[in-house]
Amino acid sequence: MRIGELARRAKVTPRTVRYYESLGLIPHGEREGSGQHYYPAQTIARLEKIDQLKHLGLSLDEIGTVIHLYFEDSTGKRAKIRVLEMLRQHLAETESQLTSLKRFRSELEAHITRFEQWLDTNPS
Repeated sequence: MRIGELARRAKVTPRTVRYYESLGLIPHGEREGSGQHYYPAQTIARLEKIDQLKHLGLSLDEIGTVIHLYFEDSTGKRAKIRVLEMLRQHLAETESQLTSLKRFRSELEAHITRFEQWLDTNPS
């Protein structure tokens, strides 16, 4: 199928297809005699998997490291193990950020309290 048909069926834009090609997330379309790029039907499955992985919170770089696993291993087990590792890493990073934000919040509350107390004891 041509790029427009592929994009329509995968619910992406032709620009997205070209971008994913440039990143190596999907294989380049084959050129026919007319110069048009043609894509096999399995490219739709690849684009759908990329979308699913994006919804899990994976970056395109991360997706690039696992997308091939989904299509090399019919069970999907190797890919899921790797994605699980990435999700656990994301969770650890999120927990660390939450800890930092909680500490920052406490510091802000302390500063606010200190300013309010100063203003209460030093009226204009």
